[in-house]
Amino acid sequence: MNYFELFDIPVQLKVNTALLSKKFFAMSKQFHPDYFASENEQVQAEALEKSALLNKAWKTFQNPDATIKYVLLEKGLLEEEEKYELPPDFLMEVLEINEALMDADEQDVVTKLKPTIENLQSEIYEPVIEMVENYKDGADTEKELLQVKEYYYKKKYLDRILKQLAGMA
Repeated sequence: MNYFELFDIPVQLKVNTALLSKKFFAMSKQFHPDYFASENEQVQAEALEKSALLNKAWKTFQNPDATIKYVLLEKGLLEEEEKYELPPDFLMEVLEINEALMDADEQDVVTKLKPTIENLQSEIYEPVIEMVENYKDGADTEKELLQVKEYYYKKKYLDRILKQLAGMA
């Protein structure tokens, strides 16, 4: 059973967790292992497994990037620890940002590079925004999902740089 089946919702790239939270808390209570303490070992194990799956699904849905990754994994379009090859022009932009990061003083880096990186994040999201926001399982093509995959890997690069910047601030 995948995470979407567990929650009985359609496959989507962006999950509205505010709407799903009531269902999560009800299911958490329903499958909590403490309620199965007097049951046999098999029933207890099933409850524990379902509770663990529920928590894992909820954690995934709380993070938009993790949700995208999960859908791509489920569709067989992404593999764990995959060595994805990004376009050379994007890698050149990231290289320039990294060089500027090494050359500038800390405050200068934060004030000048953060807006550049945030702008680049907007640029990479623009081509896939409609797909991410309104994904319909079966209606969208593999080619479109591969665009989302490229966005996912580009965003990972930029997030690492932003995390590095946050450490400098």
